[in-house]
Amino acid sequence: MVAKDLVAGLFTTLQNNEFVRNKEFIYYYSKLITEILRTLQRHGYIGAFEYIEDGRGGKVLVQLLGRINRAAPIKPRVSVKKDEYEKWTKLYLPSKNVGIIVVTTTKGVMSHVEALKMRIGGKLLGYVY
Repeated sequence: MVAKDLVAGLFTTLQNNEFVRNKEFIYYYSKLITEILRTLQRHGYIGAFEYIEDGRGGKVLVQLLGRINRAAPIKPRVSVKKDEYEKWTKLYLPSKNVGIIVVTTTKGVMSHVEALKMRIGGKLLGYVY
C-alpha cells in the first residue's frame, strides 16, 4: 500500500479545483484536514465545509469561493521559530499582507499571522494566496 500525504493532496486539490472554477469538491476526512479547512475559512479563502459519512472514514464537502490564486504544500515540513516567519513569508508569498502560510503549532493549526500574534513557532504545512 502506498502512503498518502493528505495535507499535500489537500493543497493540490484546492489549487486544481480553483483553476477549473469548480464550486465545490470532496476530499478525505481527518482532524488535521478539518483544522486546515477551518483556518482557510476563517481567512475567507473557502466557504462552508461539511462532513459526509461514507462508512469508510468519511469525506469532507468543501465550498469554493474563487478567491484562491495559488495553494501549495510546503515540503519538507520546516520547523519555524516565533521570529522567523518573515523569512518564510518572503519566500512563499507574493507580497506583504497577501496570503497566509498555514502552520501547525502546540496551540493547534493556524495561519502565520495568528501564530505571530500569539508569539509561538511551529511547522509549516502550506500556503495560500
